[in-house]
Amino acid sequence: METVLKQGRLLFAIAMAEFGIENLICARTAHPSMPVIPFLPSYSWLAYLTGLALLSAAVCIAANIGARLAATLLGILFLLFDLLIQVSRVAASPWDVGIRTCAFETLAIGSLALILAGSLPAKAGVAGFWQRAAKALILSGRYLFAVSAIIFGVDHYLVFGLIVSLVPSWIPGGGWFWANVTAIAFIAAGLSISIHWLDRWAAALLGLMFVLWFLVLHAPRVLSLPRFYNPDEWSSAFIALAIGGGSWVLAWSLRPNSSGRSSDSRS
Repeated sequence: METVLKQGRLLFAIAMAEFGIENLICARTAHPSMPVIPFLPSYSWLAYLTGLALLSAAVCIAANIGARLAATLLGILFLLFDLLIQVSRVAASPWDVGIRTCAFETLAIGSLALILAGSLPAKAGVAGFWQRAAKALILSGRYLFAVSAIIFGVDHYLVFGLIVSLVPSWIPGGGWFWANVTAIAFIAAGLSISIHWLDRWAAALLGLMFVLWFLVLHAPRVLSLPRFYNPDEWSSAFIALAIGGGSWVLAWSLRPNSSGRSSDSRS
């Protein structure tokens, strides 16, 4: 289990790299009437800048070069996307499940980046104020992620027919069964993570669910024509991978240390 969970950081970095590359590709054709990928408005200069930032963060996280700082800044970047862009979209269309899902996906990825930062050792010599501010921000990550998971579960029931239709017919049990399982899993995992009860198992299994979605549901779609040329399909696939990998990062950060306490308590 430990070997699998350790791969969460790499999966998260791969997803960030894909987002970066996708931004750079889409930036060439970006214009105000056509969103780039799904966290920011479509201005070419912003897409190029964001693409470079995401690629840089992905390399730093994967290569362990200033990884804690890169993950912290990445988390702040996604939270800013949410505050400056997504919140106003949700306020304008509060009952639109698609818009709300996008907002909480952004929040989830940002919070997981902060959780990743908290799982990495802090450098000595950082000024006390900034160290305390960064610690408070990082500690908020698990609760923001827990809220996102619960919202995902509730929203599954609001578009239940769509979720059922996404389950491949060859999977035993049928779409109705698995749509219920995933909705309940989201809500249960969010509650478990927020109250620190079986939270490591909740995060590990939630990550497994997202990684399986990436492999079973999303990968076949993006590799088929004409979806291969659709940025939305690629975004959806690697959002699933990012949240799956990030969930494993959370589970890894909750491993017991020599004193019997979880590593999360030392962040």
